[in-house]
Amino acid sequence: MLDHAVANHQVPGGIALIMKDGEVAHFRAFGYANPLELEGMPEDAIFRICSQTKSLTSTAAMILWERGLIGLDDPVSNYIPDIGSMGVIEEVFEDSTCSIRPSQSIMTLRHLMTHQSGISYGEIGDPRFKLLYEKAGVVDLFTTDSLTAEENCIRIASTALIHDPGARWNYSLGLDVMVRVIEVVSGRPFDEFLKTEVLEPIGMQDTYFYLPDSLRNRLVPVWEPDSSATWVLHTHPQYQTDYPVDGAQTYFSGGAGLCSTPLDYAKFLQMYLNGGMHDGQRILRESTIDTIMANHEVHARESTWHQGLAFGVQKEEVDGSLEPGAFFWGGYFNTTYTADPDSKTIGILMKQTYGANEPTTQQFNDFVFSRSNGE
Repeated sequence: MLDHAVANHQVPGGIALIMKDGEVAHFRAFGYANPLELEGMPEDAIFRICSQTKSLTSTAAMILWERGLIGLDDPVSNYIPDIGSMGVIEEVFEDSTCSIRPSQSIMTLRHLMTHQSGISYGEIGDPRFKLLYEKAGVVDLFTTDSLTAEENCIRIASTALIHDPGARWNYSLGLDVMVRVIEVVSGRPFDEFLKTEVLEPIGMQDTYFYLPDSLRNRLVPVWEPDSSATWVLHTHPQYQTDYPVDGAQTYFSGGAGLCSTPLDYAKFLQMYLNGGMHDGQRILRESTIDTIMANHEVHARESTWHQGLAFGVQKEEVDGSLEPGAFFWGGYFNTTYTADPDSKTIGILMKQTYGANEPTTQQFNDFVFSRSNGE
């Protein structure tokens, strides 16, 4: 299937990984890291995992929760006063100003981790917020500019919410704001906290916001298709794809900033399948994982999955009731994962493309998880 996708210009290349019962059942690099030079995809390739960062940020936050340092229903204003006092947008005018009404509810940390805060995305969200964020200088993906989480939160607070906190689900910058909460509570830069509390204990040696010199040559370029059935390097007016190796390297995006490998990310997911354990070391309590995977939606959506704390969780019918099943998410540059606690199976497919409307992610998940469930 993957070779067919390369041959038919659906993807330039990538890496597929399947874990079963804690062991690697399938691991293969396919296609090209550089399709123009016919440079094969190396097995140790590093990918921008973008929104797969969210679950790692949520894990870091839940370590603080286990220690009693934060509560899920704490007001965000306890930690970032300006964010907590944001109002709700009513109308955007031609001069890019807007009318704002007071919020009718209090934004909580749970809202930040479950896309219910009312904070939006700009680049991939409501076009009104793309305009507002550009004017305010809000970074909602990644940047090579000199910026900190604290400064970006100040910029976000100068804009508006798309809805009252808790009113509905809207994909958001909440995990980027959660980074600043973690910094305030821990008294440490987020990259340092994440490294010492999550990445190092799990053995994720190739996972970074900004790659050290020794790893830079392993970063796969981001490709996009062009009209002549070839691939060209992706460029974008709002960001640079070389952010992991260039620029000021001061912004640690909890929603989209990390780079990693399939093997590293599989260690993280396996820790969850192990009930919070990695190699004999406890990272999270098993009861904490139950909390993370629970349905945290204030107003239920019509969907086959519910929103956990940064994870999407499939709804599984057990004895007539819906229970948490496989958990999943993906990234902006075409990376994806699913982990199934019942079959103890992990499927990870990492590519680096933009604007490639192709079926391999769905095909991969259908293939792996229909078979892992005995179908």
